[in-house]
Amino acid sequence: MALVWIDGRPADLLPVTDRGLAYGDGLFETIAVRQGQIALLERHLQRLGEGARRLLLPLDLAPVRAELLAFAAELGHGVAKLIVTRGDGQRGYAPPAAARCRRILSGTPPPAYPPAHRLHGVRLHPCATRLAEQPLLAGLKHLNRLEQVLARAEWQDPACAEGLMLDRSGRVIEGVFSNLFLVAGGALLTPSLERCGVAGVMRAEILARAELAGIPARVVDIDRAQLLAADEVFLCNSQFGIWPVVELEDHVWPVGNLTRTLQGLLGDLVDG
Repeated sequence: MALVWIDGRPADLLPVTDRGLAYGDGLFETIAVRQGQIALLERHLQRLGEGARRLLLPLDLAPVRAELLAFAAELGHGVAKLIVTRGDGQRGYAPPAAARCRRILSGTPPPAYPPAHRLHGVRLHPCATRLAEQPLLAGLKHLNRLEQVLARAEWQDPACAEGLMLDRSGRVIEGVFSNLFLVAGGALLTPSLERCGVAGVMRAEILARAELAGIPARVVDIDRAQLLAADEVFLCNSQFGIWPVVELEDHVWPVGNLTRTLQGLLGDLVDG
């Protein structure tokens, strides 16, 4: 049975008046826990704080931090999912004047991804579902994930480990549950997330570690032609680290040297 806390206490019931349930009015973080410690804690809190600021959620991060540390110590090893909603509300979209955020923490075992994904690379499914452009929500890990639900429903082939998502204008944005990087001319490139997409904590960590290592890196708009012309392509998220991408339809890429270098730089954050 999953470990579940609501507002800092073990619980398994949620009021039907919660605005997260009614409207997706909230945010979430999916956090890797290893030996009772939280990987990338500060990056998760920074993104959560930015999301709360932009959604006008009255969230105090100090008790959230303390709660996460206590929860991770009890979970030990696995995935902690933190959901923050605006709390209870009446019928209608208008936020309550005195909102009280609700915190929902659930812990599950770590995902059992095949080691071959990290070692030999993965194949991408080209998703027909496109991401809507909404700058007000761009970058946030908000609770409205129906685009990802529809995209993930497009394929059942286990040979495809992830899906490639574009926006309505045809720009490459991300995977269904990961961020994307490519290598071109020795530089590391990742799509701009100013219009849509989720600004992943592992994406931020890769950009920071690349800078420290002297690897040129840029955030830019990327189209499909640029993706196909790349020397290397890889995916990342906070659970699996980096997966090289080796195939999209009839196009193939090698598992490149820079991808391997970055996997090495992140070795302290990833199991295996």
